[in-house]
Amino acid sequence: MARRGKKKGRPVSGWIILDKPVGMGSTEAVSKVKWLFQAEKAGHAGTLDPLASGMLPIALGEATKTVPYVQDGAKVYRFKVAWGEERSTDDLEGPVTKSSDKRPSEDDIRAIIPKYTGVIMQAPPQFSAIKIAGERAYDLARAGETVEIPEREVEIGRFDLIEMCDGGSTVFEIECGKGTYVRSLARDMGRDLECFGYISYLRRTEVDPFTAEDFVTVAQLETARFGEAGQAAWEEAGMPLLDFTAIDELVVDTGAALECLPQVALSDEAAQKIRLGNPVIIRGRDAPVEAEEACATARGRLVAIGAIEAGMFKPKRVFVG
Repeated sequence: MARRGKKKGRPVSGWIILDKPVGMGSTEAVSKVKWLFQAEKAGHAGTLDPLASGMLPIALGEATKTVPYVQDGAKVYRFKVAWGEERSTDDLEGPVTKSSDKRPSEDDIRAIIPKYTGVIMQAPPQFSAIKIAGERAYDLARAGETVEIPEREVEIGRFDLIEMCDGGSTVFEIECGKGTYVRSLARDMGRDLECFGYISYLRRTEVDPFTAEDFVTVAQLETARFGEAGQAAWEEAGMPLLDFTAIDELVVDTGAALECLPQVALSDEAAQKIRLGNPVIIRGRDAPVEAEEACATARGRLVAIGAIEAGMFKPKRVFVG
């Protein structure tokens, strides 16, 4: 029988709400954070394009079990659409494919915003991570192929025009659901306005339940890890850096991702039974009787996600203490 290898890294768990800079890919950001924390596991809750900045929630350790709940959360984007051109990537990265001398007025733009508010059908960009016959759409697009990507239903709860800018561009802010492509909005609005458009600036400011107050930058993480002298001085000294106290203080508790679920407080005895996979009867006057999903805690720490049936909590996913 093959022996299971020892896990590499520290068993640190929680969320880092990274303010991702322009030019850094989501996978690169996860690798950077994982390395800084020397974490066993890490993952992100929603890709952010390299040319976009802003909120990239990164899960460490046990928090990776809660990624789906953050992925499903509402998101807020602030972005600028440059009118007069359409580009292959629907952003600054790609070459111009169509152009127009026409520029929309504020009234023209406001007139079409209702069309893009609520539940709408949207075709993702050719340069996207969607899989077509097992291949990423962006890989096919880079190979020169044009693929048909089916429209999908997305929801935009709020669509605000923030500013009409000099030079023919407009700043917007939206609050939207999972799967919305802001680049597709720019492309489709430009076509409707018969002037074309693409994203020239994109920043994600919120991913529910996290807000800008939770932001931490790469520079802050590096300072917490290596001190004011920085990584170069640490490497030059050739000394192992074993104190993670400062950087661990920047971690948001794993349970913060589950605020959307009913909360059940357990005794230490009940929590131990749950951790062994056993159901427990929920005590308390205000305890929920039925719930498809609920979050169980003990002493403020996350214990499990499970279902509540007839007043009994049945664990589905248990968390290490």
